[in-house]
Amino acid sequence: MPSEIDNREKIARRVAQELHDGASVNLGIGIPTLVPGFLDPRAEVVLQSENGMLGAGPYPWEGEQDPDLINAGKETVSELPGSSYFSSAESFAMIRGGHIDVTILGAMQVDEKGNLANWAIPGKKLSGMGGAMDLVAGAKRVIIAMEHTSKDGQPKIVKSCTLPLTGVAVVDLIVTELAVVAITPEGLVLREVAPGLTAEDVQKVTEARLLRAPDLKTIAI
Repeated sequence: MPSEIDNREKIARRVAQELHDGASVNLGIGIPTLVPGFLDPRAEVVLQSENGMLGAGPYPWEGEQDPDLINAGKETVSELPGSSYFSSAESFAMIRGGHIDVTILGAMQVDEKGNLANWAIPGKKLSGMGGAMDLVAGAKRVIIAMEHTSKDGQPKIVKSCTLPLTGVAVVDLIVTELAVVAITPEGLVLREVAPGLTAEDVQKVTEARLLRAPDLKTIAI
C-alpha cells in the first residue's frame, strides 16, 4: 500500500495542475503547503499566505531556511522575486475583498452539496478556525486536497457533514489520492480515478453517491 507521504505528494502534484498563469492562490496548512513544490517553474502563479506574504515560494533547501519567512502553518518557505509582506489585517482584506482566485484547503468532511467541515471535531482540543471561514467565503474557487478516508478508514466524502461546518456549498473540487471529484448542481461527479482503480473501487470508500463522468480519466501524476 502507498505510504501517507506518497499519498500526500500525489494529491499535491495533481492539485498543482489546477493552477494557471495569473492566478492568486492561498494555501491552507497540511497537504496544500506541498503544492508549490510541484508547480511548473515557468508558471506565473502568485501564492498568498494569510499570515502576510504574497509571492511565497516552495520549501527552502536545507541550510537556507530563514525563520522569519513562514507560511500559515509556521513552516519555513522561500521568497520569489517581487515578494511582498504586509499585516494580517491587509491579508484578510485581500481575502474578504474577493482578490484571491483559488484557495486550497484540507478537510475532515465534504458532502454532496459542497458543504465543508475542516476545523473542529467535537470533544477534541481546538486551536481555532483560523482563516478558513473567510477563505471559503472570499475565494473565487475552493479546492479541497485531502486523503480519501480518515485514519480509521471512514469516508471523508459523505452524504451530509456531521462535523461543525466551515462553509455551506462552498467547495468546487476535491482531489484525493484516489480520485478527482467535482461538485456540480447535479451532484458529485467523478472525473478522474487513480491508476489501477475503477469508479466502483472509489465508490466503495465514498459514502456519497458519485456520478461517473462520461469522459472519466485516469489521474495524470
